[in-house]
Amino acid sequence: MKFYRNFCLTLIAGFSTISSMNVMANTDVRIKILQTTDVHGNFFPYNFITRTPWKGSLARVATVIDSVRAAAGKENVVLIDNGDILQGQPTVYYYNFIDTVSPHIASRIYDFLQYDAATIGNHDVETGHHVYDRWIAQTSTPILGANVVRADSGEPYLTPYTVIERQGVKIAILGLLTPAIPAWLPENLWSGLRFEDMEECAEKWIKIIKEKESPDLIVGLFHSGYDYTRQTGDYHENASLQIAKNIPGFDVVFMGHDHQRFNKVVANASGDSVVVINPANNANAVALVDVTLQKNADGKVALKHISGKLIDTEDIAPDAAFMNEFSGDYAKVDEFVSRPIGVAEGEFSSHDAFFGPSAFIDLVHRLQLDITGADISFAAPLSFDATIKKGSVRVSDMFNLYKYENLLYTMRMTGKEIKDYLEESYSIWIQNPSDAQSHLLLFASQNPTASDNALKYPSYNFDSAAGIRYTVDVTKQKGQRVSIISMADGKPFDEDTEYKVAVNSYRGNGGGDLMTKGAGIAHEELPSRIITSTELDLRYYMLKEIERLGVIAPKTLDCWKFVPEDVVSPLISTDKAILFPDR
Repeated sequence: MKFYRNFCLTLIAGFSTISSMNVMANTDVRIKILQTTDVHGNFFPYNFITRTPWKGSLARVATVIDSVRAAAGKENVVLIDNGDILQGQPTVYYYNFIDTVSPHIASRIYDFLQYDAATIGNHDVETGHHVYDRWIAQTSTPILGANVVRADSGEPYLTPYTVIERQGVKIAILGLLTPAIPAWLPENLWSGLRFEDMEECAEKWIKIIKEKESPDLIVGLFHSGYDYTRQTGDYHENASLQIAKNIPGFDVVFMGHDHQRFNKVVANASGDSVVVINPANNANAVALVDVTLQKNADGKVALKHISGKLIDTEDIAPDAAFMNEFSGDYAKVDEFVSRPIGVAEGEFSSHDAFFGPSAFIDLVHRLQLDITGADISFAAPLSFDATIKKGSVRVSDMFNLYKYENLLYTMRMTGKEIKDYLEESYSIWIQNPSDAQSHLLLFASQNPTASDNALKYPSYNFDSAAGIRYTVDVTKQKGQRVSIISMADGKPFDEDTEYKVAVNSYRGNGGGDLMTKGAGIAHEELPSRIITSTELDLRYYMLKEIERLGVIAPKTLDCWKFVPEDVVSPLISTDKAILFPDR
């Protein structure tokens, strides 16, 4: 009887243990991860460049954050950002370069919204050490970048990863940055640093994270896009999707950089599912990843269910607390951009720049030549749809005219290199001769329409030239299209002569491959070709030059054109209607 009683008690205890284990196994832990990326200074529902209301902004995102935290419980929500926050709108330019004493607005916003982690982006690096080091120091949010290392020691310059705990769940977040910085930016902006290959770095650090932290969830926060085939110089610019597929261990990979919406589940090399997601740019959307974990009795994760979605912010009301907190910043920036600097006698539009000489691009050319005293200028439409209206020209218009914080270089190039540079530019700009009966521009789609009118390559690589007179024959192949007639003043142009060329620092460092693939100059040789460089961004000098001139007139230099005109003219009419259907 005693044995039987003890057996029964043991059996009951066993059932109780099993029951308890089942309860524990069936207890779900739910966590929500919110991601922003490529905000580019869009903090307010107002565009300080066009001085008009704006559909995106972190003010609207703040409403989403509050809503998700209220519904799920703050303790169950993780908030992360994927870089490129320090460049774009005048809101950040003002605190980057004008008010350098006050705490940076981007640092204060991270803290106000209580971001748990963020990566650094290439446009953050573009602002220079004195800006991004200050931003990092002034926020409590860990700024990640495992592949940003010190050139002298190879040690991480930034925090490689961070571990966040929610409801007993350990979440490891690894940050990586596209390594193509040296192909775009002058070395003085990233002095003392080196940028490792993303895939190699991810493989190294995920082993460290697993061994050291034993996390329940591993998240990749990568300022890099999905298209691995995009090669920039010697660098794979976009490696996020490649890492998700090739390196087992990641549960979620948050992407950025390429401004492309993306939300897919992919299989990695071990056959496990990985959610890969990107809400694109300007805080027009937020990525929301729902994570449900089920733990065993020993506390180990037995089951994971992860899904992602994108939340549009356009119709979401701005958060009142956010707007109130940063109302003083709004007023300062508005005052800054509203300052008059000159008068425009007519309208300047970037639209014309796609089809031939334009007053918009020729204004950039004229300013670059005046500032540098160079023989020849290269410039492209950095903004797809930008206008300087007739009347008062304000500081805000300078951000329309010139989008990025590039420096202005004067470089040495031979006549042959100049021609080859232009051949490369027009090869990514216009169709091949066999296709020229339907379109002039090289569209992404074979049958473009007004609703499907994306160009195959970004327009900021469509460089034209001033200081020379030339034609571009659309009926000929690359290499025979560009015919340089003379210098702008009628003097002969010689392919063996060395000329001084005004060009932005992005291009002068190899960005867009026009200098390297086009002109045939080795990347390592480019620094030796630089004669002079501005100390401050090109926009600053343009602003000062317009202030000096007082009045700017919308006139073209008429230094180049597409030919034959009878072939080109109907193509331009067709493509204008597709590219700018509302004009």
